[in-house]
Amino acid sequence: MKYLHSLWLSIRGLYENLFLYPDWRNFLDIAIIAVLIYYLISVLLRTRASSVFKGIGVFFVCTWLSKIMELNVVSWALQQFINTGVIVIVILFQPELRRTLEQIGRRSTLSHSSSKQSAKSSDECVSAIVQAMTNMSRKRIGALIVIERKTGLREFEETGTFIDAEITSPLLENIFEPNTPLHDGATIIRNRRIQASACILQLSDDPTISKELGTRHRAAIGITETTDAISLIVSEETGIISMAREGKLTRYIDNKALTQILTEIFSNDKTSLGRKNYRLKTNAKREEKTIGEN
Repeated sequence: MKYLHSLWLSIRGLYENLFLYPDWRNFLDIAIIAVLIYYLISVLLRTRASSVFKGIGVFFVCTWLSKIMELNVVSWALQQFINTGVIVIVILFQPELRRTLEQIGRRSTLSHSSSKQSAKSSDECVSAIVQAMTNMSRKRIGALIVIERKTGLREFEETGTFIDAEITSPLLENIFEPNTPLHDGATIIRNRRIQASACILQLSDDPTISKELGTRHRAAIGITETTDAISLIVSEETGIISMAREGKLTRYIDNKALTQILTEIFSNDKTSLGRKNYRLKTNAKREEKTIGEN
């Protein structure tokens, strides 16, 4: 806790100097720190570290409450953890910190390309994925599709081949066609676009998973245990379509259920695009009105 107290004294001294003895250097210091914090948060929000940071926030709240309620034993235990907090954070976020430093040193092509490209409507994406999954199920072609949601999956994209293409049924079927370069591994979808294929995922170590399920199903479950992503699987042996969400596997999904699931996933994107289109139409009407008045 002494580290937190020292940090608080430093922050208070900074603001006292800022308001009592204003100087342009103080404002420059604050601006630089604000930019660094914003960049760090924006990078971490696109990774699994965002969930860990939420846990750290809850941990500090518990520490503060234990101090107020005078829970001496709990407060002492939490303080011991805080004393080594810097080392723990470095160990936990070693991959994220390394990736952040790499992005500072070089311009990441993955972070800008998707925003420059257009994406299909949600209904077209749903139709394309359902058709591809149905065709691969009938032909018993193994497939693993991971749909990114709030938690970023860029660290897994980097293990595969970057594609950045529109979602179409022929493309998905061609990716998972046996004996092709990209058929082995997972295909990641973000912002209604195929971002990368042949991506390597961490397998789930849950001992309750059936022995009948192979590495494809274990990888699909594993990615949903640490992120909020949704995995769609086609079994190569049986052709059964399955879905993994929050570490749970649901099997024997038919076309109707798959359509409902995908519609739910893409509904947020559809709503945001609808609002954007509404704003564009409103601005266009205003410009037409202004031109007519002139």
